[in-house]
Amino acid sequence: MPTALEYLLLIPAIALPLLVGFLGSIGMKDVVSSKWYTELKKPTFQPPSWMFGVAWTILYILMGIASWFVLIAPPSILRTVALIWYIIQLALNALWSPLFFKWHKIVAANILIFCLILAVLQTGVLFLRISTPAGLLLVPYILWLIFASALNTKISLLNR
Repeated sequence: MPTALEYLLLIPAIALPLLVGFLGSIGMKDVVSSKWYTELKKPTFQPPSWMFGVAWTILYILMGIASWFVLIAPPSILRTVALIWYIIQLALNALWSPLFFKWHKIVAANILIFCLILAVLQTGVLFLRISTPAGLLLVPYILWLIFASALNTKISLLNR
């Protein structure tokens, strides 16, 4: 059973991925309504724009909770490595939006999202070895990234 101090760690654990998501999305509202983005051919399976904000908010909260389970685990090399991979995947996550939306690098964003999926899979495996709930909480994120990579790939193919 976590201590009161460990429960307090839940706040920054959830705040960190939310902050990363917020920083990665600064200025995105203007970009999403920009001529470049609105004129892109998009796949028929693309969800409405509002769904992305809802989905990502939920996923960032789940990521934070997953990281909290790892943070409160006993210190070990495995925990340190898992947290390093967690930070790596957060950094890759933060880079995707500017790469795609601001710099219009659709193919590079596609490559990045595949790297992100690999990083999250690695993080998930490590988290799972430390805490079953931590690993399982990353499953929706991985599934969403697979869907997002399909979107990115299809947009890339439609807009050669």
